[in-house]
Amino acid sequence: MFGEIRKWLEFVRFSHTVFALPFALASMLIAARANHGWPGARPFFLILIAMVCARTCAMAFNRIVDRKFDKENPRTSIRHLPTGAISVASAWTLWTVSAVGLVAAAWFLNKACFYLSPAALFVVCFYSLTKRFTDFTHVYLGIAIALAPIGAWLAVRGDFALRLEGAPTGGLGGGCLVPSLLAVAVVFWLIGFDVIYAIQDYDFDRRHGLHSIVVRWGPKNALRAAFLSHTIMLLLLGVFGLLCGFRLAYFIGLALIMVAVLFEHFIARIRKMNWVQNAFFRLNALISIVFLAVTFAEVAFPGFRFAR
Repeated sequence: MFGEIRKWLEFVRFSHTVFALPFALASMLIAARANHGWPGARPFFLILIAMVCARTCAMAFNRIVDRKFDKENPRTSIRHLPTGAISVASAWTLWTVSAVGLVAAAWFLNKACFYLSPAALFVVCFYSLTKRFTDFTHVYLGIAIALAPIGAWLAVRGDFALRLEGAPTGGLGGGCLVPSLLAVAVVFWLIGFDVIYAIQDYDFDRRHGLHSIVVRWGPKNALRAAFLSHTIMLLLLGVFGLLCGFRLAYFIGLALIMVAVLFEHFIARIRKMNWVQNAFFRLNALISIVFLAVTFAEVAFPGFRFAR
């Protein structure tokens, strides 16, 4: 039984949920700032269900539509669909169940989430097709992942209110800008690390007519684009912190995120591709978890100050 569960978790790379989920939870904390970041048990668990279902749906769709390419690519030929460990029919069943789960969770959250849930499903699944016709597939992935903080904000608020309740006087205010700015930062974060990840498949993608910034510009120029993207992400997160009125804890966390980003690019530039998997997962998981931790510290303990 446990082996079967593990197989399905590996099929959708469930461990990679740690990428988008912390940004969604951070957005949730800020949206519920007037209550020290806690929206209530019911919205919290519904947000978790919606996030897990959305990502599972997207990953199942990705594995289904890419199964022929995965079979021919030595790096991905051992995945579940190419080897027959999971049938295509079973994968479609998982896709259907997770799609229904997202819509159902959205229904119980509020009308805005429910009405927008089909559009969210389309966006997160459509990404998997973009590598067939555009070099900027990484941008589409960024947009898909950036729906997480937007969705979590709507789940708590139900709209984009102009006033950021609970923000300290030192903040710049502007509640509608908060989730939007965080979403844009996530887009640039995803562009950066997905370009690095795509370097592994540069030769395969080029031979099979698949598109990416790496194929279009070559690995060296693509890495420069990834670094620029991550630089913009760090700047946006800095503005985000100011907008929310965050102080020392947040900017210490932002410094740690910057170190993680620089290390990721160092690994990519020395072309240790056997390190990319570790860098891709561990460093980007660290970035998202640190961001959630310092956001929680700022929202849950607004009166806390470091001793002089």
